[in-house]
Amino acid sequence: MHTITPIFRSVLRPIPSASPSWSRQCTYVAPRRFATTISQTKPRSKIRRRGYLLAAGTVGLVGASALGWHDGQHFINAAERALRVARGLALCINDYRTTLKLLEDDPDDSHGLLAKCHKRCAERTYYVLEKNGSIFIKLGQHLAAMGYLLPLEWTTTFIPLQDRCPVSSIESIRKMILDDTGHSVDDLFETFDPVPIGAASLAQVHRATLKENGQEVAVKLQHPALAEWIPLDMALTRFTFTNIKWFFPEYPMTWLSDEMEASLPLELNFEVEAENIHRVREYFGHIKQDLPLVVPDVIWAKKRILVLEFIPGKRLDDLEFLDSNGISRGEVSASLACIFNEMVFGTNAPLHCDPHGGNLAIRLNPNRRKRFEIILYDHGLYRDIPQDLRRSYAKLWLAVIDSDLDKMKRYAHEVAGVTDEQFPLFASAITGRDYTVLTKSVTTPRSEEEKREISTAMTKGMLAQLIQLLADVPSTILLILKTNDLTRSLEENLETGRGPERTFMIMARYCSRAVYEETLEAITRGGGLLRAGNLAAWVAALWDYWRVIFKLRAFETALSVRERLGIQA
Repeated sequence: MHTITPIFRSVLRPIPSASPSWSRQCTYVAPRRFATTISQTKPRSKIRRRGYLLAAGTVGLVGASALGWHDGQHFINAAERALRVARGLALCINDYRTTLKLLEDDPDDSHGLLAKCHKRCAERTYYVLEKNGSIFIKLGQHLAAMGYLLPLEWTTTFIPLQDRCPVSSIESIRKMILDDTGHSVDDLFETFDPVPIGAASLAQVHRATLKENGQEVAVKLQHPALAEWIPLDMALTRFTFTNIKWFFPEYPMTWLSDEMEASLPLELNFEVEAENIHRVREYFGHIKQDLPLVVPDVIWAKKRILVLEFIPGKRLDDLEFLDSNGISRGEVSASLACIFNEMVFGTNAPLHCDPHGGNLAIRLNPNRRKRFEIILYDHGLYRDIPQDLRRSYAKLWLAVIDSDLDKMKRYAHEVAGVTDEQFPLFASAITGRDYTVLTKSVTTPRSEEEKREISTAMTKGMLAQLIQLLADVPSTILLILKTNDLTRSLEENLETGRGPERTFMIMARYCSRAVYEETLEAITRGGGLLRAGNLAAWVAALWDYWRVIFKLRAFETALSVRERLGIQA
């Protein structure tokens, strides 16, 4: 412990107290987007006391991690992990406090100080996440996908974590298979490639053939080392977000650690993932619409081992593959929209909450009308959306598409308890668009200027208000937001050269169907079509539904004609 103590002292010395302001609040004022004000100085003694408690908390975490472990090396490694987190946290807290103090004299941030601070802190955090590995990689991947929340400097810095995943040794994999099944690799598989074909933060996948029938399979295996570090790493994650909230009350991000604590046990249980796969295959197997979705079937599952049928494919954004095989980028984008809108708005549909680029693939299938199939992998994180929430969310999107502000506000309150004051920010978060665009038409393409405006607004004070908003909304809405943002990113990566009009029209069809089904249920409960007023309600709902369908079909027919004539959309 003597070798650790000097490091501990240097890293966790009390943070300098000569910092008046360390946060910025913002208020929406039409027609400007978000103005900023500076909060008051915290008492010097309180900042110092919090610095000491940060250090004490780190000591407590290291000590707690050693309980139940008699291996001295484990204690040393645990201390290194905890101190690495504490050092990065302390440096970032101090950096933001110092930068925000400087901005008191330059409220317009003419030198871009806050953006530079974002970048420095993102790079420090990236180092900690990469060095610690385990669920920290998962956390970094999650943060990289939160373009609706974090400044660009953070999300772009974390992008490499999508490909920086650990690979467990074949020896540890063989031992885990033996421990969990009672059989060796050679007992179960005729062939087993020792080099994984893919690796993620929680697991890696090996190609193999079954001993019993020679079927080619993909074997998903949890990293054996995760069991040793997950309790400490989850405690460190909560410790980090708790301290961010403590030092910067305007940035309550403990909902992130809350969500990880709720989701991670499910993602680490591959028997739960197997159940999710059965559910999604059964659901899409019974819907009338023929969607080009393929989900690999489960052969067998244990808590840390999942054996699936082997279905390879190319990355969804492999544009060279799409173009060389005559696969329409626009049709791929439309199919993605149909699949995930079905999950969000379909009655009793299971929602896949992690559709990033690594969890989707595409393969050529000349027998299908569209010549392709979309393969969906990694089914560990699913949510069921309550029916009332699903339908209110559908009405919210119909209001967004129609640019109906009054209905937008009404259903935003039903969906997430959003107040009128919070509404402009919430509307921007769910759509990824500037609020002023929503009052005109959300179906127009996002310009580079609009993207810059959103990024600038985040840098200049919108962040605190957005984080506070997200801390108040239901966790299911947070996962829907994440799914929206990931699918929006996938569609943009396809570079169709078209605007989002078709995507929003597809969404409107699913939303209208959800509202129509609600009307039918209400009519049934209210005595049927012959009851006074019910027939008129049914006709109105049916008209709204088919109006959207006719409009979409006309639009798609026009697109098809233009493509055949070689006319650019």
